[in-house]
Amino acid sequence: MIDSLIEGFLIITQPLNLLILLLAVLIGFLGGAIPGISGLMLVVVLLPVTYGMETTSAFMLLTAIYAAAVFSGLITAILYRAPGTPESVTTVYDGYPMTQRGEAGKALGIGILSSTIGGIIGTIALILLTPTLALIALRFASPEYFALAILALTVVAALSAGRLVLGFLGVAFGLLLATVGTDPLTGASRFTLGYYELASGIDLVPVVIGLFAISEIINRMTEKEDTSLGKVEKFKIKIFDSKIFKKITGTLSRSSLLGVGIGILPGIGPTTAAILAYSETVRWSKTPERFGKGAEEGIAAPESENNAAAMGALVPLFALGIPGSATAAVMLGAFIMHGLQPGPNLMTTNGDMVYAIFMGLLIVNVVVLLFSKPFIMMFSKLLTVPYAVIGPLIIIFCTLGTFAIRNSMFDVMIMFVFGIVGFLLEKIKFPLITVVLGVVLGILAESEFRRSIEISGGDLTIFVTRPISAVLLAIAFLMIIVPIVKQFKKKRVMTN
Repeated sequence: MIDSLIEGFLIITQPLNLLILLLAVLIGFLGGAIPGISGLMLVVVLLPVTYGMETTSAFMLLTAIYAAAVFSGLITAILYRAPGTPESVTTVYDGYPMTQRGEAGKALGIGILSSTIGGIIGTIALILLTPTLALIALRFASPEYFALAILALTVVAALSAGRLVLGFLGVAFGLLLATVGTDPLTGASRFTLGYYELASGIDLVPVVIGLFAISEIINRMTEKEDTSLGKVEKFKIKIFDSKIFKKITGTLSRSSLLGVGIGILPGIGPTTAAILAYSETVRWSKTPERFGKGAEEGIAAPESENNAAAMGALVPLFALGIPGSATAAVMLGAFIMHGLQPGPNLMTTNGDMVYAIFMGLLIVNVVVLLFSKPFIMMFSKLLTVPYAVIGPLIIIFCTLGTFAIRNSMFDVMIMFVFGIVGFLLEKIKFPLITVVLGVVLGILAESEFRRSIEISGGDLTIFVTRPISAVLLAIAFLMIIVPIVKQFKKKRVMTN
């Protein structure tokens, strides 16, 4: 592993890759700090840009943006009570009260330090745990891959936020979209409706950009109130204060380790991790009455945990091909778009790329620590720009990027159609990411299922007679049944 990490570091330190990494951090800073954009939207919008890039550089760009965006959401959360990303929602509770009493610099310093420590611990866990999981998964054949795809699809239970029926409908819709085009095994044309543009299937990029980026822009542009954030009083940031650090050390350690564990669980993600970190910190505190009024631990806990969880969410993605968060699900699509299948074989066939990404993430956390302070000082002056200016620029960028992938206006039309669909579905709180899961995993599930049936001569018991596939399917079954049972019990309690 040491040799692989050294080789990955050498790849990262090539001038072009270093430039890409620094640019990615800047983009992540901007996108994460502007409320309504988030790391997820940035990864979605920049998918087309990576299409023509060398694979290692492409995924360094996406993962670095993801890591930087998770960090920078704390900026507006602390300064304006407007979290730039969902991961920083709980940072508001104690960060903004500190700003109100003139301690914005102190709050930002705690947030920067906590985010960096959480991110580094999460990245170390990513480096140590991914190869181990991948070695176990090298024993997989078609039945195991089918079972793994089914397990990945059960992430819908965690991503549906208590709306399981809508989540399953989203997955079913995504699976239907995945069948459009040419049959991967027979070459027959399916569900093209006479459009030759659909012979190669519905491309993932316009679907993802439409559902997330365009729908969010439509939603923001239809809001009547002004979305600019205004100004804040001058402040000085002190990143390291020995007295404060001693006070939050226990919180940082506990929250970072908890974040890694939660991040690895498919579908939970850094937002939930931050909420859990905050609640656990309050529970462990001897003075819980301080929280919500500007407690230092109230910033340290969610910021260390959400950054650690963001890195932890990449462990199942790289090792098993299962996304640990919504952004990781989009990255899964990016891998497939580049002709790669995340999972055990990725570590053996593209080990150089994987370890380069790992080392890149370590460097990103150091860059965040070094450049966050000057960025925040400059960025605080740019927050008066209304979203009405930013939104159209994003639409132009999305349109150009989608068209450039296949030089197809048909793809652009699909992007806008899914933008409208996404906007309407969001009005009923529909979990859009479940549609993406269906599209991304549909082809894998179908092809591996049919191969398994061919291998077994039509015997469906192949999935339960092979130990690994049987265990994976059993876990998938439990991940669906448990939320259903919980909802049923909750309804019974309410009726009684």
